[in-house]
Formats: sequence, C-alpha cells, structure tokens
Amino acid sequence: GIVGVFGYGGGVIGRYSDLQQQFPSIAHFHTVRVNQPGSMFYSSDYLRTLCDLWEYRGSGLMNFHGSTGDVILLGTFTEQLEPIFFELGHKMDQDLGGSGSNLRTPNCCIGKARCEWSCYDTQDLCYALTQHYQDELHRPAFPYKYKLKFDGCPNCCVASIARADTSFIGTWRDEIRIDQQAVQAYIGGEIPPNGGAHKGKDWGKFDINKEVINLCPTLCM
Repeated sequence: GIVGVFGYGGGVIGRYSDLQQQFPSIAHFHTVRVNQPGSMFYSSDYLRTLCDLWEYRGSGLMNFHGSTGDVILLGTFTEQLEPIFFELGHKMDQDLGGSGSNLRTPNCCIGKARCEWSCYDTQDLCYALTQHYQDELHRPAFPYKYKLKFDGCPNCCVASIARADTSFIGTWRDEIRIDQQAVQAYIGGEIPPNGGAHKGKDWGKFDINKEVINLCPTLCM
C-alpha cells in the first residue's frame, strides 16, 4: 500500500533505500509484477518490447519468473510507475499481476498446447478464472495471499500441490487402456525398447516384467 498505480492495490511492491543520500540512483527500487501469458508463451517481439520498456523506465533487471508466475520487473522510481502501467496496458495489451494480500496471478502448465499427458485445457481454465477474479487479483481484500495453479496432470509441472492454495490437477477418469498388439510387438522386438536409444550395444533380451511392469509405482499393470 506504500506505492502503486491508480485504481490498483496490487501489482507493485514498494522498495526504498535507507541510504538515499549515498545511493541516489537506487533511492527507489520498486518491483512491478506483470501477469505472464498462459503457459509462459512469448513472441520475440513481445520480449524485445518489454526489455526496451524496462531499460528505458526501470533498471533493466528482470526475473522470469516469480514463484507464482509473473514477469518480475526489478527496480524503478515512483514517478515511472504510471507511465509503465500505461505502456503495458495500452501498447502491449498486458496487465499487472498480483502482489500483497490478494489473489496472486493464476498460473498454468504448458497443457494441451504441447504436452501429451495433459488431461484438461489448463490455459482455458486459467484464463477464465483470471478474468473472473480480476477484482480479487488487483485489490487486496484478504488477510493473506491466495494462489490458484493449474496442472494438466499429476506430474505437477507448475507445482500446484506445493505452491498453491487451490490446486487444479488433471487426472485420468477411465479404466487404464492398453494396446495389447503394441505390447506384443514391443516384447517381440518389432518396436525397439526406449525408442531405439539402446541400439548399438548388446543389452540382453528385453524383459517387460523387469523393465516395465514391476516398475509401475501403483502396480496397476
């Protein structure tokens, strides 16, 4: 609440130096949190524009990304906050993230965009809830921060279990399906084990019980 942009209670973390006389160039060193795109996909044009903005109006130091997500823009003066916010919102179509006792910036894994294990559309749900809870994201009203994270499967690539208050984790809801013809081809050597990575050396006969079935952590196979 020390410093921020008009109309928002979150998104900017106030930092002031106790030694402003000795170090006037870092008398203020405010941090700006920027809401990252879904699954952290960026275009090179976006990154260049963001870097140019921060070199011009801030220290040039950035962190990709904070624990919740967020592009962290480290170090700027109070008088630069409104111009930064204007540039982000009006020229980059980009919003601030959460900071303080509010809903923090929702974050999702790469999901169905590139991962074969994703059991639901993480980007779609993350976007929908980010839009729905804009007020909670920008105007702190909680006694403590609150985090939502979206993992497409139990691999938990955005650490929703460890680093969120509400975790959305995709899971398989049907019986385990096995292509028995492919399994037989695998056992018989028609499909090379490990995608052919073991070629060129005699590793002995492939033992599906020892190398696959007995290693299943849930013993479901």
